[in-house]
Amino acid sequence: MTIKLIAIGKTDNKQLIQLIDNYMKRLSHYIKFSLEIIPDLKNTKNLSETQQKDKEGELILGKINTTDVVILLDENGKQFDSVSFSSYLQKHMNSGIKQLVFVIGGPYGFSESIYKKANGKISLSKMTFSHQMIRLFFIEQLYRGFTILKNEPYHHR
Repeated sequence: MTIKLIAIGKTDNKQLIQLIDNYMKRLSHYIKFSLEIIPDLKNTKNLSETQQKDKEGELILGKINTTDVVILLDENGKQFDSVSFSSYLQKHMNSGIKQLVFVIGGPYGFSESIYKKANGKISLSKMTFSHQMIRLFFIEQLYRGFTILKNEPYHHR
């Protein structure tokens, strides 16, 4: 199984980029992982929130294969602790799927077409974080999940 994270908009904070790269490198010891960035939409001042979500949704759908299992990182999704999230990852790996895709939406969330395509939603917190920070938090949690599955000392129980 491979894991892909799709996100809207680039990260412009150099420290965040370094941390994301660090965790991606660590994660590569456990699973094939990729991060796909969809550039921010241009000229959005004349678009409604719905139109912007629809345009972003089209771009996201272009990055998803028909056989992918798609999980949205959504504020209304299911919340896990780190151990439960590692079990969630293990269940997906055991299911025989080829690719598990997590998606971080744009500033207004997801279009209806993305919600219809999704196989699930998870929330990292009830708090609101920047889209740039969520990338780091999520990749760190993926790494933590795999260290839990391997009984490595990164996560303290």
